[in-house]
Amino acid sequence: MARKRKSHSAAFKAQVALAAVRGDKTVSELASLHGVHPTMIHAWKKQLVSNAEELFATGAKTSTAEHEALQAQLYEQIGRLKTELDWLKKKAASLG
Repeated sequence: MARKRKSHSAAFKAQVALAAVRGDKTVSELASLHGVHPTMIHAWKKQLVSNAEELFATGAKTSTAEHEALQAQLYEQIGRLKTELDWLKKKAASLG
């Protein structure tokens, strides 16, 4: 009878891969501790190390996009306030 393959969550894979990167325990020890094959741990570790740069690059892009959105919102508010100030100056001059 065929066994069903185990499916591990992304959080579990990240936890095991980080433990492998730290190097506190050997891959064999981690494999027996978590009940996975050492080859899987090597693959997860390799994937973590190779994609780490993308993680930080994406975070920088997100921060830049958020910064630009905030800047556009503030410029819009400045324009609105400037228009209101000009209108008030005009009204004050006509009343005075």
